[in-house]
Amino acid sequence: MDLKQQVLQLLSTVLNLRGRAEKFELDTPLLGSLPELDSIAVVSLLTAMEDAFGITVDDDDVDGRTFATVGSLVEYIKAKTGT
Repeated sequence: MDLKQQVLQLLSTVLNLRGRAEKFELDTPLLGSLPELDSIAVVSLLTAMEDAFGITVDDDDVDGRTFATVGSLVEYIKAKTGT
């Protein structure tokens, strides 16, 4: 499974999107566009990302740009994992 698919699966699970994430592309907007992605969900998503990818999310990394689109989230995880 490629990284995009892993991120989509994580989004679907954490945000309880019921399969909607399967249709998301890299340019699909997230923060501000998905009502399920509120401040509490961001914290849950960060924790899930740390567990799933073995990364540590620094406080300075948490801003709107990281969660702007599926692609920006994938790129963030790529940078943190070195893949």
